[in-house]
Parts: sequence; C-alpha cells; structure tokens
Amino acid sequence: MRLAETVTFGGSGLDRAAHLRGDKTEMARRLATGRVLPLWRGKPLLADAGTLGWLEAGHPALAHGRAPVFLGCDAGQDCFAQDISDWTPEAGAEAVEHGFFDASEQRHPALPATWVFAELRGVMAALTPRAAELAATARAILHWHRSHGFCATCGAASDMAMAGWQRSCPACGAQHFPRTDPVVIMLVTHGNRVLLGRSGGWPEGMYSCLAGFVEPGETIEAAVRREVLEEAGVRIGPVRYLASQPWPFPASLMIGCAAEALSTDITLDPAELEDALWLGREEVLQSFNGEHPQIRPARKGSIAHFLLWNWLADRLD
Repeated sequence: MRLAETVTFGGSGLDRAAHLRGDKTEMARRLATGRVLPLWRGKPLLADAGTLGWLEAGHPALAHGRAPVFLGCDAGQDCFAQDISDWTPEAGAEAVEHGFFDASEQRHPALPATWVFAELRGVMAALTPRAAELAATARAILHWHRSHGFCATCGAASDMAMAGWQRSCPACGAQHFPRTDPVVIMLVTHGNRVLLGRSGGWPEGMYSCLAGFVEPGETIEAAVRREVLEEAGVRIGPVRYLASQPWPFPASLMIGCAAEALSTDITLDPAELEDALWLGREEVLQSFNGEHPQIRPARKGSIAHFLLWNWLADRLD
C-alpha cells in the first residue's frame, strides 16, 4: 500500500540514534542540552492540542520524575521522555486509565495554565507525524518500565539500562527488552461490503474493523483467518498486508490486512463482540460524515479509520 506510512504514528523517520544509548557520559551531556517530554500516567504534556510540551532537564515539573529515556534526535535536538506519574495533581487523577477514554486533563502548578496532560488518543490526529511518533514512543517505553520493574527470571528488582531501552537484573544478570505485541486488524470485504464489529463498553454506535492478537507459532494470515472466524463466524480466503501502526495503548503493533470473505453469515461470539454487521460503501461514508442514524466510525487517527477511509477512496494499492 503506497500510502501505508501516512498512518498516524508512522513514517516520520525519527533518528533513534541507538548507537548512543550505551554511552552514559554522552547521554548525560545530551540530556543537559536537550529537551524532555513529561508524561503523567501515560498522558503526554501538551502546550496546545497539536503541540507537545517540551521542557528543559531539571525543570521543576520534572521533580517527581523517574530516570529519563532517550527517544532520539529530531532536527538537531536530543529528545527524552520522563515519567512523572509519582506527582499527584490537585484534581482529575481518579479518572485516569478507566473506561474507554479518559477525557480529563491535568495541569501542573509549575507550568503555564494552558499546558495540560491529556489522553494521546484524543489529540493524536492533530499532531505532526514527528510529534506523533515521539509521543507514541514515549508512552510505550515508559509504560513498559512502569509494568516491568522486576526480573522475569528471578523476581529481583531490575535496573534501567541503555538509556531506557533495556532493563538489567543485578541479581541474576538477565537482560530484558521492551515488548511489542503484534495485533492483526482486518479490512474484511465481500464485494462492495465491509465487515465491522463493536465491543462492549465502546461508545454507543461505534463500529470498527475486527482485530485480535497474533498467537505464538502463528502467521499473520493465519491469525486473520482465525480471529474473524472466532469472533464473527465468517470464513476468510485471500489475505494481504496493507499497513502497520504502532499503537501504544499500551504496547501493540497493529498489522493492517485486507481479507476477502468466503461467507457472509455472521455467527457472533458474545465473549468477543457485542455486535457485528456488514455495511455497504454508502453507509460507511454516511458514518464518516456523521450522517448515519446508528453507526459511528472508528476514532480518527486509528488504523481502522485509515483503512476504511482509503477503502472508500479506492486507495488500497
């Protein structure tokens, strides 16, 4: 797919400068002259809806921060991310990471009143490709450190290493690296119709492409066929890759595929989906335009939205 890398979080070409990660002296020097993006419980700091809020190292807002992680180099600037989740805002903390989407915003007293910590999914489509990649990388790697503080081999507390791209166990010497979970997401079509589903807990009327995790020992194509059959009872024939999207909620790589359905009868697995249906192009276009009486589209910025929009525009080549 020629437009594959125009998906949100993809294609900015960030120089991650991995060769510098093992040089602690160089990292310290670059941190002193670089910039830091703070995240609070997975929410990046925003100077406005389309601009990340970068700070200098040592800024008072970073006082509760953990060790910074090196993200890479952007136009000559060294970029770092820092988790300040130990800071407790005066209000708004209780809503974080609960429900489908956290619309609350948090403000730090050491920052301008217009600067906020906000849910990345709510602003991702407004960010530039480079800002989106930096924010997604920061969210994913900092979440990994928050959830993998102990050695999976012996259980001892592990230490951050390689500028944040590794954790090392001082007890047994094991080395641990950030994980990314592969997820297939399918644009399933039959003629001029597309198969969409919805999970319980989603906003009313929202439908999206079917998706599921790739299992050990499974190819992408096999995962597509298995997931669609399990969730909707629809058998799949040819499968082809379209595009991928890093999805740091918390640590997935969405692998977008086109899949041709061999059957259209839906047998729903209620443990997986609340509903599934076939929609024609006109109905999908209506939902995108906010004109469908029942169906709402996938969130703008998601790969599901990207695939469906390009399917409508006949740009899946």
